[in-house]
Parts: sequence; structure tokens; C-alpha cells
Amino acid sequence: MAQVKKAIIPIAGLGTRFLPLSKVIPKELFPLVDKPALQYIVEEAAAAGIKEIIFINQPRRKEVLNYFKRYFEKNPELENFLKARKKNHILEELKRVENLSKKISFSQVFQKTPLGDGHAVLQAEKLVKGEPCAVLFGDDVVESKTPCLLQLINVFNKYKKPIIALYRISQEKIPFYGIVRVKKIAKNLFKIIEIIEKPSIKEAPSNLAIVGKYIITPEVFDILKNANCEMKGEIKLVGGLNEMVKKGKIVYGYEFEGKWLECGNKLGWLQSHLYLSLKHPQFGKELKKFLRAWRNGRRTRFRT
Repeated sequence: MAQVKKAIIPIAGLGTRFLPLSKVIPKELFPLVDKPALQYIVEEAAAAGIKEIIFINQPRRKEVLNYFKRYFEKNPELENFLKARKKNHILEELKRVENLSKKISFSQVFQKTPLGDGHAVLQAEKLVKGEPCAVLFGDDVVESKTPCLLQLINVFNKYKKPIIALYRISQEKIPFYGIVRVKKIAKNLFKIIEIIEKPSIKEAPSNLAIVGKYIITPEVFDILKNANCEMKGEIKLVGGLNEMVKKGKIVYGYEFEGKWLECGNKLGWLQSHLYLSLKHPQFGKELKKFLRAWRNGRRTRFRT
């Protein structure tokens, strides 16, 4: 089976959890510290050896890809302006972004009707060309020494079966996530027995939640075309993978090493933004200083 060199990133969602801001700014372009959330996903893909990213977009938001391409493009006029003012540190940041775009090609296809994330993934079938590929959701950023996607690819290279990223969550969060029933195979590796969408704490077979990072095989596309994958009238990727399990097919789950920073709702995005801001090598020290002063009720002047 071919190596995983392509990644599908669905960005066709309506962003209802972020209204009204998402009416004017696509949620994928919301900042996490000093760069758009989507850049974290692209950086992860590039570090994992991905060469082509396929965005699944909606026709009314076709400009999103243009915004993102412009973000990566070289801008000679801007660079000359910065050089003249000796803003070398900013030039270096721009160069890093430009170099990232040289490693990966971008394309997009459209999901004309919002019929679920599995239906969105199906729209990329022709561009995937029968190869295994990654599926990455823009809501899920992972902080890790080894990129989360690379961890999944390393497992896939050994077992050649679909893989779901898993993360252990606290008990009170269980009713808000897809939870898996599993059989342990090796360290951090599990065979999926069942996927249960948003179970109660009593019904949950584990505290292993599904994170929006997958490796899928061509067979998954065939399964997604089956109506049994529907959940509440939508074709869901996890529904397709659950259907594979029911048919006796092997699907693995991998509990990746790293910290899951969820950005799928306002509170999660704000928490992730704060967490990364406080760890930022340039801004973190001053932000911690600011918070300590605020907590102590003192007025302190800070550098800008």
C-alpha cells in the first residue's frame, strides 16, 4: 500500500459555535497567539511528510483558500518595506511561513450541501486516487514532541489499517465526545470494538475520546457511500469507521503522546489561546508577569 502523502482538511462547516464572529472571519483563520489556527494543522502535516493538502470547502466560502494562499505568498513590496526599516525579526517570520508553503501543494473541492463530515471527506475521493490519506480537522491542535499525525503514520506503516487518534479525557467531559470501546493490542495501540457517540458517563466503555485526526484507506470511501453511516441525517466519518468495525473489518485507535488543544467552541478556543500564549517564547514571560500583577491588584506598566 502507498505511503500517506495526502491530507484532507474539511473547512466547509458553518462555524455556528462561533457566531457572530464566524460570519465575517472563517473559524479556521481565528488566531492562536500570533498565527491562524489552520497554520498549526498545516505545520503538523508538513512535519509528518504530507505533500498535498485537499481542502473541502463550501462554495460560498471559496475565498478562504485564497486568503490562506495569500498568507503564504511572497510579498516583495512588504519585504522591501521591512528591510528598509531593519525589521529583520519580522522578515524571518515571513520567511518561515513562505518555506512551509514550498513543502506542500494546496487544492480544494466543494461540498455543495452540508451533509456531514463523512460526506465532506467523500468529495475528495477522486483527488486521493486510491491512496491511503490523512484526515485532519481544523478544530484539533496537538502539542507534542513528535507530530501527532506522524505518530499515526508510523503506526499505519506497520499495520496498514485505518487509525483513529485517541485521547484520555476526564469523566465529566465524556458526554460531549465520541468514545470508543477497545481491546488493547500494544502500548498506546488499541483495536476498536465500538464507537459510541456522546454516551452518558454510565454508558461509556472507556474515557478514550476520538480526536479529529485519522488515517483512512480507500475502503473507507466505499463504506461512507453506505447509508448506514448516517448519524442524525448526516454522513459521519466515525459512523463509517464504526460500520467497518460492525462488518468485522479492523480499525485501530492510537492514544497519541501529547496535549490535545481543542478549538471547536469559544471556551476551548480561548483556553487553547491562553495556554499557547503563556508558553510563547516571545510573549509568555510578559503575559505571566501581567497576570501576576492583575491577580495581586497592582497597576503595572508593561512593554508593548
